[in-house]
Amino acid sequence: MKHFTAILTFISTLAFVLGPFLVPGFGGLDPNLYPIPQIDPPVQPAGYAFAIWGVIYLWLLISAGFGLLKRRDAEEWAPMRWPLIVSLSIGATWLFVAERSPVWAVILIFAMLATSLMALKRAPLPNALLARAPIGLYAGWLTGASFAGLGLLGAGYGIVFGETGWAYIGLIGAFGVAIAGHRMRPDAPLYPLGTAWALAAIAVQNWGSNWGIVIGAIAATLVLFRLSGRAYRRAVAQGARLAQKGRNSPAAVPDPLGRSRL
Repeated sequence: MKHFTAILTFISTLAFVLGPFLVPGFGGLDPNLYPIPQIDPPVQPAGYAFAIWGVIYLWLLISAGFGLLKRRDAEEWAPMRWPLIVSLSIGATWLFVAERSPVWAVILIFAMLATSLMALKRAPLPNALLARAPIGLYAGWLTGASFAGLGLLGAGYGIVFGETGWAYIGLIGAFGVAIAGHRMRPDAPLYPLGTAWALAAIAVQNWGSNWGIVIGAIAATLVLFRLSGRAYRRAVAQGARLAQKGRNSPAAVPDPLGRSRL
């Protein structure tokens, strides 16, 4: 079974990474898919922020390859694999769905977020750079992106609060989930950092036009940066303890990647 889930993790990761090549015309959610077209909405991060996907795709693919070749039988890798498989399998279809239905796009991205957080919670302590770190960055960005999508949906369908109100809702929602996710896995520095990247880009998007959102996004970003630093220090301490335990165990097999401190 461990072999099977390692193979399935690699296949789902590869499908996820190939998604942009299979939907080459995708340039973001079409503003005209909404009853009220969403042109430069305040809840959407500035365009440069989406470049983070390149890092996420590559890191997840390296992680899946390492897991298949070097950790396919590892007990500590098994628990995270099924939720990650589900998240990435949904993600492989997301661009195709998002071109057609913003409602389903939001439903699916929240499903991706929930399962990625489950995978992060179950990620092993050893091999942090190749397990916990890429999943943390992926889940962190999804936290910001999910609530941006929700804000777009609420504003695009004219639900009560208007574009600015939904931008605040998106900020508060993403920040609240990021805090909860950090508490769930306080040794994953790239999780709050991934969300901070999204929220900082919302501040850039609104610079000079909506100072309330700018201030709120910057304040949330600074808090998440602080939590990321705290998580990094915890991860370093964990790495030191793992290294010491390995040195003290005569049966230990040297594994530099297993001593990663991130």
